[in-house]
Formats: sequence, structure tokens, C-alpha cells
Amino acid sequence: MIDKALLDILACPKCKGDVHYNNDKNGLVCDACQLEYPIRDDIPVMLVDEAKSLDN
Repeated sequence: MIDKALLDILACPKCKGDVHYNNDKNGLVCDACQLEYPIRDDIPVMLVDEAKSLDN
């Protein structure tokens, strides 16, 4: 898991909005952009190119 202090300062690289854990706690979600950023080896990958769209 990501340290709470780090999670508090992380922002979506696309819109600079807040991010939060997904339900499985294996990614960070930006509700505004509907993107999910993966977490690999406890490191958030905050790259728009690596994000998965949550649009259905």
C-alpha cells in the first residue's frame, strides 16, 4: 500500500485532480477523467499513457 502522506499529494497528471484507490487497491482512480492509474510493486504509475479508461 502507498503511504498516506504520498497518497495525499498525488494528483492526476491529466487534470491535476484528486485520486483515490480503486476497490481492489491495485490502482488509483481519477473520477474527473475516468482514468485508473496502475500500482506496480507498490509504486503508482502516474502516466496518462499507462492509465486505463473507466468509460464503459
